[in-house]
Amino acid sequence: MKPFVIALALFAGQAMTLQDKPVVHLRPHTNAIDATFRGSLLELSQPPATLFLPTPPPGPGDDGTPWTIDVKNFGPSPVTIVGRAPFSVPVAIGQTVHIVSNGRTYLLKH
Repeated sequence: MKPFVIALALFAGQAMTLQDKPVVHLRPHTNAIDATFRGSLLELSQPPATLFLPTPPPGPGDDGTPWTIDVKNFGPSPVTIVGRAPFSVPVAIGQTVHIVSNGRTYLLKH
């Protein structure tokens, strides 16, 4: 019972964190993430097989915070998010990934 309560608390904490972010969606027939999505939760429904991050990687905002995006894949198929080499991350159905840019490259944030 204790592991279940801990898992539920972690899930609720992540859900509340994601709800604090503006939710954005790709425009139809687009396979690129827009740099203006900074700090947002990108919800994918029927995503393309490959999705491209902005090129060049966006730098920090006016307040000095790094460019970040959370991407949640609702399916029905997995998607691979690609940025400046060697960044490439597969996103399974139901998975959320957190990506950050330092202005030179992309990193997966845990």
